[in-house]
Amino acid sequence: MKYISVLFTIFIISIIVLADNGNIPPFIRSLYDFKNGDKLGHFILYGLLTFFITRTFLSSLPSKSRSWVTLSVGLTLALGIAIEEWSQQFFSARTFDLVDLLASFLGVLVGGWVAYKLKK
Repeated sequence: MKYISVLFTIFIISIIVLADNGNIPPFIRSLYDFKNGDKLGHFILYGLLTFFITRTFLSSLPSKSRSWVTLSVGLTLALGIAIEEWSQQFFSARTFDLVDLLASFLGVLVGGWVAYKLKK
């Protein structure tokens, strides 16, 4: 799970950098080219990211409380996501969208909850 977490994090960062520069490849853009598709993308991508990272930390920190680990990962990711969404106002190819942020936060909540509920 550790390697999946690292690779998925790199994937998300790559998408962010491409979007900041207005260079999202057409095949990726076409995946969410429908009404509210970007919101669904935020929910799915950040939900998966939270799931993978939470599962990794739950496995790596077995002596810590599962709820503490899950909450810590979720809050850390939520802060990073909020900063990234806020920073979009400084890029001409991006726009800050509160609904995108809410969809991202919902993905974090669901991904963290599923990771928490799954037993080893």
